[in-house]
Amino acid sequence: MKEQSLGEFEELVLLMVAAHHDEAYGVLILESLEKKLEKKVNISAIHVALKRLEKKGFVTSRFGGITADRGGRRKKFYVISALGKSMLDKQYTLRTSIYKEIPNISFN
Repeated sequence: MKEQSLGEFEELVLLMVAAHHDEAYGVLILESLEKKLEKKVNISAIHVALKRLEKKGFVTSRFGGITADRGGRRKKFYVISALGKSMLDKQYTLRTSIYKEIPNISFN
């Protein structure tokens, strides 16, 4: 079986799912990413990334209760899976090891 991959945007979304644990849903992820990135993010991109992450087994989802303030619609919450956490750990290790290879030089 081919090892799963994780794109840059997917990684950011997965990090936000992990950071918000059992309370992560589309709009919260959107707002958190926009704040961290200091730029606008498309909600459709968030939903597409969440679907891909779920298909890859990196997150699981559940529906919350019906609320009047959402017009009777339920929120879909996401939780990082053990596989997703393992993938984030691999990405962190890889990025850190490459970063450490940068020579200690001045860019002034």
